[in-house]
Amino acid sequence: MDFAFSRRGLLQGSAVVGGAFAAHASAGPLQTIRQQRHPGWVFGRMTGAEALAEALKLEGVGCVYGIPGAQENELWDTFKQQGIPYLLVTHEFSAACMADGYARSTGRPGVLCVVPGPGVTNSLTGLGEALLDSAPVVAIVGDVAQGEKARPFQVHSLHQVDLLRPVCKCVYPVQTVGQIAAAVRQAFVTATHGEPGPVAVVVPYNLFIEAHDFRTPPPALPPLPFDEAAFEKALLLLANPKHRVGIYAGMGCLDFCNELTAVAELLQAPVATSVSGKGAINECHPLAVGWGFGPHASEVAEKVFTGDKKHPLKSGVDTLLAVGVKFSEVSTGFYSNPQPKRVIHVDANPCNLGRILKTDVAVHADAGLFLRRLLACADQLRRGEDKWLQNHIRELKSEVAKSLCHIPPAPCGVDPLATVAALRKLLPPEALLFTDVSVTEHLAAEHIVVRQPRTYFNPVDNQAMGWSIPAAIGAQRVHYGKTVVTLTGDGCLLMSALEISTAAREHLPVKFVILDDQAYHYMQMLQKPAYLRTTATILTRLDYKALAQAFGVAYTEIATHAELEPKLRGALEHNGPVLVRVISDYGQRKIRWVEAVRDRYTKELTAAQKARFLARIGSRALTGHQPSD
Repeated sequence: MDFAFSRRGLLQGSAVVGGAFAAHASAGPLQTIRQQRHPGWVFGRMTGAEALAEALKLEGVGCVYGIPGAQENELWDTFKQQGIPYLLVTHEFSAACMADGYARSTGRPGVLCVVPGPGVTNSLTGLGEALLDSAPVVAIVGDVAQGEKARPFQVHSLHQVDLLRPVCKCVYPVQTVGQIAAAVRQAFVTATHGEPGPVAVVVPYNLFIEAHDFRTPPPALPPLPFDEAAFEKALLLLANPKHRVGIYAGMGCLDFCNELTAVAELLQAPVATSVSGKGAINECHPLAVGWGFGPHASEVAEKVFTGDKKHPLKSGVDTLLAVGVKFSEVSTGFYSNPQPKRVIHVDANPCNLGRILKTDVAVHADAGLFLRRLLACADQLRRGEDKWLQNHIRELKSEVAKSLCHIPPAPCGVDPLATVAALRKLLPPEALLFTDVSVTEHLAAEHIVVRQPRTYFNPVDNQAMGWSIPAAIGAQRVHYGKTVVTLTGDGCLLMSALEISTAAREHLPVKFVILDDQAYHYMQMLQKPAYLRTTATILTRLDYKALAQAFGVAYTEIATHAELEPKLRGALEHNGPVLVRVISDYGQRKIRWVEAVRDRYTKELTAAQKARFLARIGSRALTGHQPSD
């Protein structure tokens, strides 16, 4: 069956797919009995819960995250019976984030299982993060009973499907027990095809105990998108030796690092990435320049892409090849990326193409297929080694590295950039680092050197505070031998701190590095220049040592620059979860992202809006104003 795999098409197509499930379930007994069993089929007489568990096993699910409830106890008991790994969480927001962390770190769909009503509503923020960040997640959602015996006013009887649709790529509501296996298998295909995203399967709980003769084959895999005509146009632009090509790579390239690197070497093109795309190229590679290419992001990338227009040998990029990326607000610093002379935009989701920058060639194509096709045209694209460019990039990187070795001590604690620099030095290349929605996320994106794909993670587009703690736990659950670290602000900690108890209970050795300045410093940096005061940004003073003791995890505290490396090293070497409190002081630390966004936002204000801001600031400067809180 063919149908559009855009987000809108998937939502509209759910009814069509549901009809296909129903047709399959209603196939006559002679037709089903004649079908021979093949590998990958859900086959035999079993309950709905058993069929669902069998479908998850066939998909190779490494863990199911969630909390059991009355509507899903049958299913959770079946998980145990069938040997499907699961992890009990403290909150359904965390279940969605853990499934997200699993997905981003493995490249395979993460799975959560929640009850209807509050289980669904609690998970919506995490699912929204997965949707906007293009992470493949499958949500197994129980529903109230349906059918002849169903009664009105059941507990949790919200409209589950309607709640899930805005934050999911597609929702498959199951109506009969025979549809369950096909719905789950299709959800995995939909979650990963085209631009990845979350998909929900909603099952009335009474269907879990009903039995059915299942003869469910694996779902058909749709072909990878590839616009041949657009590819030929892109090839012509890239083959012109006068065009100075730069590559901007997103999350869509994470599984094609070798191909991306080979194309960069073929074109002698500098490679920048989005935040989510960090790791698509080894950032130690001579052509890797960091994230972004505007004033908000990596200083190296900005200088290389912009160049020196006064010197012909130092001229920057004039032809941008953007692959598997969608130019979102955060990754572009409120759309601060400069407009190159020529833009080629490649993405698996046609809805993403040409939306922000003026685009000369929009190529609807799978990133890996596009890159491999470029490599097949190597003779048309090959350029001589650009030693000047590589030396220029190396010199710029060296200047940045030297600056990180001479960060002055902060007056009342540790400069967060020093914490980032220490993690950059101490973390092994294969370590998984999860950052959160603190202003330090931008320092980490600029300065953490990522050598391998799927090792650096950030809640970019929904900016869900508290995401990193459960996401890291979800990843650690299936990467037990790897070092997993969160870099989390104290405000974000308040959103999901109780999940640390899950790490303690399961002895998952995540290192929770908390930057503590008793404030929403991000908001303070945005509020103070605009209003000459801050509002609702001061946080409570926590006893972190007591908190760690209550959770049952190890604890260490860092108050000076001198303590950073030895204490962080000790925490990383500890065989168990550790809560690391870093007493932080931003002082006058400038953040490139914040400065660029402020400048961009100011330029877009109307004259009347600017006048109102200036009048308010002037009045408060002269007459005084309420104190910050």
